Amino acid sequence: MKVLVTGATGFIGANLVRHLLQRDDEVHCIIRKKRMAIEGLDLHLHQIPLNDDHDSVEALARAMDGCEAVYHVAGLFDPSVGGAQRMRSVHVFGLRGLLRAAEKVGIRRMVVCSSSVTVGYGPRDAPGDEETFLDAEKVYGGQGATLRAYHDTKLQAEHMAAGWEGVDTVIVNPDYIVGAWDVKPTSGQLIVAMSKLPFSVPVHPKGGKCFMDADDCALGHILAFERGTRGRRYLLGAHNLSYREFMGISAEALGKAPPRIPVPDRVMRLAGRVGGLLHARDAHRFAGLDPSVLRAMQEERYRTAQRAVDELGVPQT
Repeated sequence: MKVLVTGATGFIGANLVRHLLQRDDEVHCIIRKKRMAIEGLDLHLHQIPLNDDHDSVEALARAMDGCEAVYHVAGLFDPSVGGAQRMRSVHVFGLRGLLRAAEKVGIRRMVVCSSSVTVGYGPRDAPGDEETFLDAEKVYGGQGATLRAYHDTKLQAEHMAAGWEGVDTVIVNPDYIVGAWDVKPTSGQLIVAMSKLPFSVPVHPKGGKCFMDADDCALGHILAFERGTRGRRYLLGAHNLSYREFMGISAEALGKAPPRIPVPDRVMRLAGRVGGLLHARDAHRFAGLDPSVLRAMQEERYRTAQRAVDELGVPQT
């Protein structure tokens, strides 16, 4: 089967194209530039801007002509000045261009990769799901905050995809994904930081997240194409772990002692203020020190992927 993938050079995309190649699919990729994550793979690469102008739509339509599936995995988290507009360009305008092109050539189905940031959460005994309400202003801050802009543009893209009459779309919402080909790194930053320190990290944030293996996440995209319900969204996650548990597992793999001391809220707030100053100086380098990111690590942000398990058969490795 001929398929088109955007975001193939990213973490999830690099895992997805490997799954597709294992199925003997003919994989075409829309890329901005070559990356080590896909070097040496038998891929058909197209350097086309993701936008909704006429020329971009025509070029995208030519690239996806003959494809049965489109996997739109390209995304952007940009904490720098002007980042909100760049995220809107990728998440909203880029998707609109793809939808127009897909409608033009008659694509069978498009899987749109969103994010768990648009999905509500809860404590471990009452985790959030795809229908859980999320107060974006309370959780991510007011207009202008990086995470708020990321949330808003991702949610707008979801609504656009679900409501697009001319293209059958299914939406997936990956949570905290860990695994191979996180070359940037993205969600693997915490593990990388732990590995580089010459000592064992003694402290851990008080909160937790829903973690999932990157290989299973990639397979979830394919299962969404094969079994998903049109216009429906599916959270991709597996294990609700506290940061103490997750860091303990990581520490064991690294041959280090697990963390045992929870970081007090007041210490994390202070770290957030310092992080905010560093973030203002170099947003990309200190993206992980964004105050809203640090605050989130103190909260139990658990979710359930039961819908994806029941309806799609997504594994929970």
